[in-house]
Amino acid sequence: MTIAYAFEPSLSPDEFIDVLRRSTLAERRPVDDLGRIAGMLAHADLIATARDPSGRLVGVARAITDFHYCTYLSDLAVAVDYQRQGIGRELIRRTHEAAGLETMLILLAAPKARGYYPHIGLRAHESCWVIDGRVPPGSG
Repeated sequence: MTIAYAFEPSLSPDEFIDVLRRSTLAERRPVDDLGRIAGMLAHADLIATARDPSGRLVGVARAITDFHYCTYLSDLAVAVDYQRQGIGRELIRRTHEAAGLETMLILLAAPKARGYYPHIGLRAHESCWVIDGRVPPGSG
């Protein structure tokens, strides 16, 4: 099966939500808050996509980058029935290449994906701290 890869800065929130739901990432993203999802897409620097021969979105990588020093890969989602075919690895490769290979690629792994990243050549970093975002009342 041939997968078509592209950069789609105007990816629709509905398609993004659909692939998040068909992957395991929807449980960790605000998929019931269309406004937040639209903002996430609108303010991303790079949105790499993977589509099957029918044109259905089967994978997405959404990144924020300065194109010189760091690239934060904030979302990597591949539909469950398309996993283990190299799609995630290719989305990461294309994203990193577009951001600049001199940039440090950074991501926070979802618990279910922790074993995946070392398998494709990423190394764990022991120094990461997080302040969780606060969701305004009534918005999600």
